[in-house]
Amino acid sequence: MITLHHLVYSRSTRVLWALEELGIPYELVVYQRTPSFRAPPELATVHPLGKAPVIVDDGLVVAESGAILTYLNDQHGGGRLAPPIGSKARVIHDEWLHYVEGSAAMPVMLTLIGGMVGGLQENLTDFVQPELVKTMAYIADGVGEGPWLMGEDFTIADIQLAYLVELAAGAGLAADHPGLKTYLSRLQARPAYEKAISSGGRVVPSRPG
Repeated sequence: MITLHHLVYSRSTRVLWALEELGIPYELVVYQRTPSFRAPPELATVHPLGKAPVIVDDGLVVAESGAILTYLNDQHGGGRLAPPIGSKARVIHDEWLHYVEGSAAMPVMLTLIGGMVGGLQENLTDFVQPELVKTMAYIADGVGEGPWLMGEDFTIADIQLAYLVELAAGAGLAADHPGLKTYLSRLQARPAYEKAISSGGRVVPSRPG
């Protein structure tokens, strides 16, 4: 059975969601964040990076959301949540899958971190802000009329993107793109998403009051 090492308020929600979507049996090990909102040191005993998500499957240890989602879908899910390997659609799908963490996450996460530490330096803000605007517009255009990134077919690329869209929307970064809010509502209405949140907790911490 696959073991998922899950950190609350983290990218590992993606993997928990994918396991539920694909109906794959799993064992869930939950880790709480430290008072400084960092991952606890115990995670370093599972993987040298000391971060989540990490899965363990028959001795195979895999980190990184995109790699885990692809592994689960292709090896345990019958390929149901991605276009066929070798197709042009699969190339476009995989571009989205890797774009999320390879490019899109940087301006979003830096903006969120800036809000946590009292703001970014002016020269860094001057660099990040145009990238953020371009990123949010690109994602909104990619989602389009939807309902999903690949049209009528819900895929692991949607699961990968959902975490970033939820963070951005929660911080007001998607306000200029109402279609993203609609897209997020569709994602959050999926039963497997609801099960993942029930088991692993919310993506974004509740705000006081």
